[in-house]
Amino acid sequence: MGLNSKIKSLIFAGCSIVTIGALAGFASSRQNEKVCEKVSINVENEYNNYFIGDREVRDLLTREGERKLEGLPNQNIDLKNLEKRIEAHKFVKNAEVYRGLDGNVHVQVKQNRPIARIIRSDQDVYIDAEGTILPLSDRYTARVIPITKSALVKSSDKGFFQDSIGYSYLSLLQFIEQDAFWKAQLAQMHIDGKGKVTFLPQVGEHSIEFGKPDRVEQKFKKLMVFYKEVLPVMGWEKYKRVNVEYEDQIICE
Repeated sequence: MGLNSKIKSLIFAGCSIVTIGALAGFASSRQNEKVCEKVSINVENEYNNYFIGDREVRDLLTREGERKLEGLPNQNIDLKNLEKRIEAHKFVKNAEVYRGLDGNVHVQVKQNRPIARIIRSDQDVYIDAEGTILPLSDRYTARVIPITKSALVKSSDKGFFQDSIGYSYLSLLQFIEQDAFWKAQLAQMHIDGKGKVTFLPQVGEHSIEFGKPDRVEQKFKKLMVFYKEVLPVMGWEKYKRVNVEYEDQIICE
């Protein structure tokens, strides 16, 4: 390729970039001139949670109706600020606010998902799958496993389920949440003053002494043996307690 051809190619490339930039600027300018006529809100409800709905999201967007978005030109709508405002809500995991080609605003909201509820005299809260503490809601009550705790066990502050000790309890709850059988069968979880876990089942009169939240999968496998091989033979009313705390043994009394 000769020198002239290279120069022509460079000039053509430069002109193309300038043209594209000009078109983008023009399109952006025209977009900013458009007026928002409608706000579309979609709250994802993957886990049948109803902690926040369209009305609550709209109140967050408009500051309780003080500043409606409909009728505003796009240049006066700060999308990032609206996202931050929605994500400040305790039950919002993340939010996306964007503008359509027609100039209207679209909102996508994903809710937090509680997996347990901590109940004690000084604390009544939810925790989600990441160990975040969530408040109770006047709008909806989640059907999750309740956790009672000895007075000797400290309250679960914001960082408890992320530290080295608390995370093991969170891992136990995550395991239960992801297993359809145990999620349905375990009615209550108690943590005693030594940090040991006991479960009460939905079906059966026995208590389940689980011990510390370690070797979780192994303990539940032993417990499944008890449900599949022992109870059908001995009867569901035979035992008052079953202990799977110790390695390589199941204690039934």
